[in-house]
Amino acid sequence: MNIKSIIYNIIKKSIESAVAEGKLPDAAYPAIKVEYPKESKFGDYSTPVALESAKLLKRSPMEIGEILIQYIKRDSGIVGLVELSKPGFINIFISLNYLKENMIKVIDERENYGKSVKNNPIKYNIEFVSANPTGPMNVVSARAAALGDSIANLIEARGDLVDREFYVNDFGNQVDLLGESVLARIKEIKGEPFIFPEDGYRGEYIKDIARSIIDNFHEELNHINEEDRVKFISKKSVEFNVANQKKDLEDFNVFFKRWFRESSLHEKGEVGEALKKLEDSNHIYIEDGKKIFKSTGFGDDKDRVVVRDDGRPTYLMADIAYHYDKLERGYDYLIDIWGPDHHGYIARLSGAVEALCNRRDIFKVLISQQVNLIMEGETVKMSKRLGNFSTMRELIDEVGVDVSRFFFIMRSMDSHLDFDLALAKKNSSENPVFYLQYAHARICSIFREADKRGIEKHPEKTTAENLDNSEALTILKLLARFPEEISDAADTFEPHKIATYLMRLAQVYHRFYTEHRVISDDDLKTQTNLALCDAVRITIKNGLKLLGVSAPESM
Repeated sequence: MNIKSIIYNIIKKSIESAVAEGKLPDAAYPAIKVEYPKESKFGDYSTPVALESAKLLKRSPMEIGEILIQYIKRDSGIVGLVELSKPGFINIFISLNYLKENMIKVIDERENYGKSVKNNPIKYNIEFVSANPTGPMNVVSARAAALGDSIANLIEARGDLVDREFYVNDFGNQVDLLGESVLARIKEIKGEPFIFPEDGYRGEYIKDIARSIIDNFHEELNHINEEDRVKFISKKSVEFNVANQKKDLEDFNVFFKRWFRESSLHEKGEVGEALKKLEDSNHIYIEDGKKIFKSTGFGDDKDRVVVRDDGRPTYLMADIAYHYDKLERGYDYLIDIWGPDHHGYIARLSGAVEALCNRRDIFKVLISQQVNLIMEGETVKMSKRLGNFSTMRELIDEVGVDVSRFFFIMRSMDSHLDFDLALAKKNSSENPVFYLQYAHARICSIFREADKRGIEKHPEKTTAENLDNSEALTILKLLARFPEEISDAADTFEPHKIATYLMRLAQVYHRFYTEHRVISDDDLKTQTNLALCDAVRITIKNGLKLLGVSAPESM
């Protein structure tokens, strides 16, 4: 249980005790809020419960606060100073002894610090990236990959279960057009007459696919007719692109449990099953030979066609069938991460999911906004060779996995991101990744020096007196907040909160390092400072791991 939850329970118990002893009336008190004060002088945690209860109880908030403070102070384990400030905020400072014990806990738990365990974990399906299998992944897909994987890491750290899933759109006109484009390049390479499709896929990667198919499937191509040849080439082209996508993602430290193919929905008849489910629940009507989903009943601006008048299902119907398949697999929550400019699609698919399971809260769509690559203040394209593509692979090769992932995560996903390539390449404190990793490496160097001097580590020798300074106290409070930072970031699907937290922790640690000599002739002070450094090192490493970023021991 994190500190915020502990404080919540203390306040709840204090209200109950005050009511039981007749100090406060028995009433339907407002929901208890535990907040972080804007200024440290107003405590580590604050609650407006006295202020928000005043109207209900017909008593002044300061009077209610004075009563509650007497009960809150009874918890001497975690609560240090408790103050009341106008117009009725109860401000709580965490005791130094508790913070010291929590530091020892960090060292004891090491890689498990910040993680929670649940007896009844919730099961999530997170589908993200799901780039079309018609070419290389771009930087928007790379951002979605970093965000989706980090969100999954956070949910798992909170104690729940996550299946990562990639949806392969390997069905329909786009796949046929890919096959026609590759066939044209095959003929071109072989010196045969060819006509390139007007809307075909261009770029050198199409020639790469063509050469691969010539090298590996020469005999098969010679024994099938033109129509079947396009289908064969389409299938092999998708396999080629998906294999490269999978390789790029794994090199980006993103591993999916399932690669779900759209074609399987049609082959297994699941599109028809989902349609029947909607029809049976009276969510479909027929107009001009088309089958239409009543999406306006779920907040959409108009109803949507799901089956055309020639009997072919629309793209929306395939998406509905895919999410019906996920529902049938028994997940508690479905999370999708989509690219920019898909806001208008949310209402219709959310409505269909609700119609299928009668639960509005089960499905959530997160939008990963646009990425602009910036070099010296100007937008750039990463690749001349691939035409309009700014590929994920080239970005990884250019600046590395750690920097790429952190830069994609450090801003809220619902804001556009200017990815500064010049900054990403800097090995200085201006680069936030370097700054964080350097903090970890600096601490590792301190421990190497301690080993050279033959200093054994004894965290149990830590003294509160040697931690009673502003720099150490700031660190201790941040360390204690790490589990709730994870919980908050997981609850809101906002991994940038962890990035922000880690930057703050690194900043206060660098300040501590500047002001205090870690290794000295004073054994108790040395042991205390080493324990504090170790706890910071562990927390930075654990936090970076949640974001898929490494923590080097030397730089």
